[in-house]
Amino acid sequence: MDKALKKKTWTSKKILTIVGVITLISLIGFSITMMQRKSNLNVKAERLSIQLIKEDTFQEFIPLNGSVLPINSIFLDASVGGRVEEKYVEDGAFLKKGDPIMRLSNTDQELSLVNQETSVLNLLTQSQIAQTNAQQVSINNRNQLADVENGLKEAERLYRLNKKLYDEKAIGQQEYQKTVNDFHYQKERMELTKKILQQDSLSTTQKVKQDRQMYERTQRALELMRKKVDDLVVRSPVDGQLTSFDAEIGQNKNVGERLGQIDVLTGFKVRADVDEHYISRIYNDLLGNLTMNNKQYTLRVKKVYSQVNNGRFQVDMEFMNEVPQGIRRGQTLQIKLALSDETKAILLPRGGFYQQTGGNWIFKLSEDGSSAYRVDIQLGRQNPDYYEVVKGLDPGDKVITSSYESYDKIQELNIQK
Repeated sequence: MDKALKKKTWTSKKILTIVGVITLISLIGFSITMMQRKSNLNVKAERLSIQLIKEDTFQEFIPLNGSVLPINSIFLDASVGGRVEEKYVEDGAFLKKGDPIMRLSNTDQELSLVNQETSVLNLLTQSQIAQTNAQQVSINNRNQLADVENGLKEAERLYRLNKKLYDEKAIGQQEYQKTVNDFHYQKERMELTKKILQQDSLSTTQKVKQDRQMYERTQRALELMRKKVDDLVVRSPVDGQLTSFDAEIGQNKNVGERLGQIDVLTGFKVRADVDEHYISRIYNDLLGNLTMNNKQYTLRVKKVYSQVNNGRFQVDMEFMNEVPQGIRRGQTLQIKLALSDETKAILLPRGGFYQQTGGNWIFKLSEDGSSAYRVDIQLGRQNPDYYEVVKGLDPGDKVITSSYESYDKIQELNIQK
């Protein structure tokens, strides 16, 4: 008779199944623990920069480094070329208008002046001779006219006398006709002489006018030549300070070559470089300010140079109302150039967090300050001190603004005192 076998409670299959389930649960639990550890991080409070969100006056501005320049500078260029013979002053000298700066020599210019003076003298001599001849011709013509007038008068007298005698039958027709013919001849001669004299007068007047014009043109050319020779002595065109003066004895200077410049010291302006990112937002009359010797000064954009070099463009600014005492050409000033008016806004202090978040989120502290968690934010305008908060934060909130370089995957920070 067969004997019934007792059924085993723990089979190998069952044991393996239980072990597998336990292992899976352990792995899940371990993963959850690791994820929790990864999403949370303990940090020391002294390693963090914690800032308070506040509502205050906000103005968008950019910081600029400007260089002080004279309000106006006049360049000295060589109007004539030549060799440097003398230097009367040195770079940095203060000059009055007309003060000599240096003397050049140019034998070609000096020889041209002599030739031009000779030409003018010859032309003047020829013009005087022509005028003398014209006067003599005029005198001769007037004498001739006087003779003709006298002949006409005498012919007319005989004509009238013979006509009376002829009417009285005192003389014959042949004698009378002779006086008639002589009278008409003298009349025609008178008319012809007048025309000749009139034409001679017009011709003489035109010739004198042409000679005068030629002489005046030559005289003007002589004056220009004299001015060019006078320009061999370079003089200051205005009152000011000589700068960038570059000339040495014996050095040759070409026409148009830069010799230096005169800085007009009646005022100063500031020239600053601006990043091309702002080129569409910079225009004349924008205001800026600077602090110097514990006093604030206001400047106004006077000119914007649209040409961009190496990613930057330039602006000229002038002082309004008052110029700081003691500033010098070439001095560097730190200026805040306003891009907007002052308005009320929620302000977030700038910090290293922006490099990792791009301004899209930030760690906000809990009410008790023991932890900080991520919140999404939206930022608007900015200046070197603050960001404008559009949404995500309220005045009174506290946030961490220091670098998030090692917090990229962290969801919550446990702050340890």
